[in-house]
Order: sequence, then structure tokens, then C-alpha cells
Amino acid sequence: MTYAILDKVNVPSDIKHLSINELSTLCAEIRDYMVNCCAVNPGHLASSLGAVELIVGLHYVFDTPDDKIVFDVGHQAYAHKILTGRREAFKDNRKKDGLSGFPRMAESPYDAFGAGHSSTSISAALGFAEASRILGQHRKIVALIGDGAMTGGLALEGLNNAGASKADLLVILNDNDQSIDRNIGGMHNYLLKITTDPTYNKIKSSIWNRLGDTKIRQKIQKLTRNTKTNIVDSSTGMVFEAFGFRYFGPVDGNDIGQVVSTLTRLRDMHGPRLLHVHTVKGKGFAPAEADPTTWHAPGKFDPVTGKREHKQYPAARYQDVFGKVLCELAREDSRVIGITPAMATGSGMTGFAKEFPNRFFDVGIEEEHAVTFSAGLAAGGLRPFCNIYSSFAQRAYDQIIHDAALQSLPVALCLDRAGLVGEDGATHNGCFDMASLRCIPNVSICAPSDEPSLKHMMYTALHHEGGPIVIRYPRGCGEGHDWEGIHPEIIPEGKGVLVKEGEGIAVLALGPAVWRAVEAAGLFAEEGHPSPYIYDMRWLKPLDTAIIDEAASRCRTIVTIEEGSIKGGLYGAVTEYAAQRGLNVEIRGIGIPDIFIGQDSQSGQRAACSLDTGGILGVLREVSSKN
Repeated sequence: MTYAILDKVNVPSDIKHLSINELSTLCAEIRDYMVNCCAVNPGHLASSLGAVELIVGLHYVFDTPDDKIVFDVGHQAYAHKILTGRREAFKDNRKKDGLSGFPRMAESPYDAFGAGHSSTSISAALGFAEASRILGQHRKIVALIGDGAMTGGLALEGLNNAGASKADLLVILNDNDQSIDRNIGGMHNYLLKITTDPTYNKIKSSIWNRLGDTKIRQKIQKLTRNTKTNIVDSSTGMVFEAFGFRYFGPVDGNDIGQVVSTLTRLRDMHGPRLLHVHTVKGKGFAPAEADPTTWHAPGKFDPVTGKREHKQYPAARYQDVFGKVLCELAREDSRVIGITPAMATGSGMTGFAKEFPNRFFDVGIEEEHAVTFSAGLAAGGLRPFCNIYSSFAQRAYDQIIHDAALQSLPVALCLDRAGLVGEDGATHNGCFDMASLRCIPNVSICAPSDEPSLKHMMYTALHHEGGPIVIRYPRGCGEGHDWEGIHPEIIPEGKGVLVKEGEGIAVLALGPAVWRAVEAAGLFAEEGHPSPYIYDMRWLKPLDTAIIDEAASRCRTIVTIEEGSIKGGLYGAVTEYAAQRGLNVEIRGIGIPDIFIGQDSQSGQRAACSLDTGGILGVLREVSSKN
């Protein structure tokens, strides 16, 4: 791939001399480069395609990295990475030891603040703005938020604080929801030009300063604000001006000329201001424009035809099993409700939404609300199944404690992507749910080892009386075990099962790691060693202490296996119990160590943590040699 302009751009200062027409060409080249790279090395495509002109304009107008651009989520930041000295490295985006799929402070001075989760940009940017003021640095600070992140509670908290503090901060709302009508036309463009004009704003500020903090000023400001806002955007503008922000827009964020002109005018203004930008998600690549949801993260595809490479799965994915079983339960019980915070597709709930539209709630990127809303549904006599990715559920920790557990409400909290997730890396790995939730009273925690056990656990949750029941399961495929042809059964709470007889060593495993342990035990026996006992614990809480007592009486060593933090999860629970009982047994834990695991394939991540068959076999050999 060769490009007339992009090949000459290594840092943002290289674009400062370009004309608007040349910037437009650069945007087209960045899109082409992005599409060609993502075609063979999959990533988050559609959002970044839509934000190209916006990011080019920001680096053209502002002096980065001295001025700070704080991204939200990070899905829209690919053009930013390509422009800031990482064009060649972008080819290995999201690979082991390659670029992160999200902004990362340790990766580049142009990445002002890390972003993998949602709704953080305004709060972080406000911190930068106040730091600049206190240190007398006079930096320009921009928060770029979009892709649904403005619905998050943290974004609104940041808006409220920034508006009240009158911070020198520009927030850009990248609105790429195609269902929102665009305000276009002569009157809109005229008003936008006036409200961003330096002379207009200088005169306006002078008038306000002369009037002082008087009632007449307040009345004039209110009249002016209401008139301008109602003409420009009667719904959106009033909301942001109520937070204390001056509102501008909407602007066509895919028109590089309008982007540069507007940003130039807003750059030298002061105080909290918000620019509403409309972009087209998937812009410039027809298949992505037509279906931005699918092309958010499309996998591999042909960059010319747009034909996607449909991955063949060796077994049903856990998310699909969850979605289909939820439908089965809902057909049998009208109390079953499905809730997700903007992850209907990823959690396998699109079928449920179609079949039971009156019992399905996509609440947006609002995990805290999702949990408390579910608690309210449960208190009202329903049976909510609240599906949240494990990593994102961290945001709802207080709600799990205060609103669900404290009141002992039967919320089924289904944590998808629990464990190591692969290329999305440290921001998305679901490492901490077991360790953080095990200490909460009234909470039960279980982990299915395969597709049938997920079905049984969901059925158990439906009939569970008492507090919340957490079901955690991994990203990706199951074991290929039959689940559709079986009738669901209630799994006795706090009861595990012996999967394989053995001697000498007892393996206590949670989740699909049970089957890696069985494979490792077979290889261990082939080497001439006695095969270890293998237990599927099924429950972290309540813990099956009878299994621990049995294992300690039979074996010299217990090995625990969990795809979660080694500190505080199954290993912590077993060692605590053994210490309390004074059991004379060595305990060795396999799990995610006390570090953040970087991006790699899931298999690579598991191998790094000894959670694959080879790693478990290595631990068995090590334990055996000591015995």
C-alpha cells in the first residue's frame, strides 16, 4: 500500500501545512489503509471509520501531545494511532506485543489517557484541565466522547462537575447514531458561524462582564440561551446548557473543512463548551455504512468486496447457549426478563429480544442502572436475568452489594466473557469477579464447565430463592457436549461432583478448566504417574467443603484451577478453609496471577497463566516430583 500524503505523515505536525483539499485526500487514504489492515488483522472498524475527519481535524488544529485529546472507549481512535507515529505498527494492532486496540498511556505520549471502558473521557479531561490551570500550563484539553458512552452515569457526573467548575474544557460529542436526524440548512450553518465567531464571543463576554452578576444579566442570558438553543437544537442543546456548557452544533463531522473551521473557532474560546458532531459510522466503506453493528468488529473480510470470512465454530458459543436457554425458560415462565447494557448481540440476546420484546430491556451503557433496575424487577415479583460482561460488571459493584445482595433479591447476574478474552487485552479480561463478589453476603456464585451445566445453572437460578446468583462463563466455544436435547435440572447449591477417580493428587477446578484438567490427567497417566482425582466444584460460593475434606483425607496435595484472579477466588477459598480446619495438605493454585494480562489470543493468554492443558500438566509434574 502506497499513499501520496499518508506515507509522508509520521507525526501530527506533518499535517499542519496541508490544505483542506489535501486533508480530505489524507482522510480518504487513512480510511483505505485502515480497511486494508483490519481486513487481515481484525479490529473495531466502523466507529474508527466514522471519526477520521474528526481526528485529523483535532490534530490539525491542536498542538498535540502538549494539548491533550482524551478518548472515550477507544473504538474510534484508529486514525489517531495511524497519525501519531504508529502507522506501520498498526498492522499488528491487538496482537501479542503489538499495539493495544485502545489508547494506552505507556504506548505513546499522544495517548493522553487510557481508554477501554466507557464514559471516562470527560472526568479525565476535567482532571487534565484543572491540572493545567493549577500548574499554569495553558494547555488545551479536549474530550472526545461517542459510541453510546454519553449515556453512562460517569459521563453525566463529569459534565455536571465540569460545568459547575467552569473549567476550560472542550467536549466533543461524536454522534454516529444514524437514527438521529441531522440539523442542516442555511439557518443552522449561519447560527453555527455566529456562535463560534471570535468577535461575537469577545463582544458577548464584554457585555456579560459589564453587567456583572445581576438579575438583569441573568434574565438576558436566560432569554438569549433559550432563543438560541431552541433554534439550533431544541432538545439536545438545552440539556447540555443546563449542565453549564455552551452548546455548539450539530456539525457534519465528515466534512473536514467544517470540522477544521469549527475547531479553530472553539479552540481559543474559554470555559466549558460542547461541540455536537454528527458522523456516519462506517463512513467510506459501503458495507460498514449499511450495517454498522456487524461492522463494529467484523472479523476478517475482503477489503474490495466486503465479503466477511465467516468463522466456523467447533461447538456452540456460550453466549448463544445462554440466549437460547433464556428463550426456553421464558416460554415456560412468564416472569423471566432479559436485561443487557448495550450488549444484546454479544450476549446472545437478539433472539430473546425478537421473541419477547415486552420482556427485553437494553438499557444502554449503564451497568449500574442495569443491576438496580434488575433488583427492582425482582422486588416486583419477576425473575430478571441481567447479562453483563464480567469486566464491565466492575462498574456496578455497589449496586450488586447495596441493591441486590443486601435486600436478598433473586437477580440472576450472568457474567459473560469471564476469564481471559484474547485480543481486547487487559481492559476487557474478566479476572476479578470471583475475588470481588465472593466476600458479599447473600451472593451465590457458580461456574459451568460446559454447555449442559450452563443450562442447568440458568434453570437453577430461575428457581433460586434468596439473594443474587452469579453465573460466570467464558468467551468463546463450549466443549461440544449435547445441551439442546437435555431437560434442565436444579443443581444442588454448594455441591460439586467427582469427574475422574485417581490417587495422590486432587484437582479442584471451576469452569471449563475442568476438561483441560481431565486432558492433562490423561497425559500425566501416560507418562507413568498415577492419575489425579478431578473434581468439578461447580460452586465457588457456597463452597463444597465436603470435597475439600475428602481430598485432604485421600491426597497429599490439592491443586485448584480457576480462570480468575488467583488471589481471592477458589484458591483463596480453599486455603482459607484448610487453614481454619487445620488440614494437613499442600495446596497449589493455578489461575490468573497478580498482574494485568496483555493482549494475545485466548490460547496464548491461557498458556501464559498455565491454564491450558500443557500448563496444568507441568504443574502436575512439579507437584509429583516434590511428593
